[in-house]
Amino acid sequence: MFTLRPAVLLDAADIVRINVHCWQQAYTGIIPQDILDAMDVAERTPRYRRYMAGHRAHETLLATDPAGTAGYVHFGPYRDGDHLDRATGEVVAIYVDPPRWGTGAGRFLMQAALDRLAGRGWAEVRLWVLEANHPARGFYARLGFAPDGARASYPVRRTDGTVEELAEIRYTREDG
Repeated sequence: MFTLRPAVLLDAADIVRINVHCWQQAYTGIIPQDILDAMDVAERTPRYRRYMAGHRAHETLLATDPAGTAGYVHFGPYRDGDHLDRATGEVVAIYVDPPRWGTGAGRFLMQAALDRLAGRGWAEVRLWVLEANHPARGFYARLGFAPDGARASYPVRRTDGTVEELAEIRYTREDG
């Protein structure tokens, strides 16, 4: 069984480790391999620690058990361009350590985020997902999310400096 706790700055390396390993496994065949191969936990951790220190509008929760951190969810007000839409919630990121896939950690984290967002009065929650990430899209659909028609592109920088634009679609869940 998992325990839920808020992330602190000391958790940055664990969060980045989970994020990098998830990208490298879940996005193989979706994101160019040179991008995945270049991802480095040690290089990314200080940058993520600075991000955590500067973004107080959003919250990050960890699912832990005696073996350590199983995953995390990052959520808060919906990001609409350069401002926050305080009428709608957003799950910005949810990742479970690949060896823990299928353990219920993702469902546990998503439910915790949805409960917290509902507690803030947000009946509508949105998230963005890469269009080609069919396993994640299925996970979100099982939890009551559905595509709402909004589309965007997610830029990823290749090792040669060029940018690859990946198709994203927005999912929405309304509990109101």
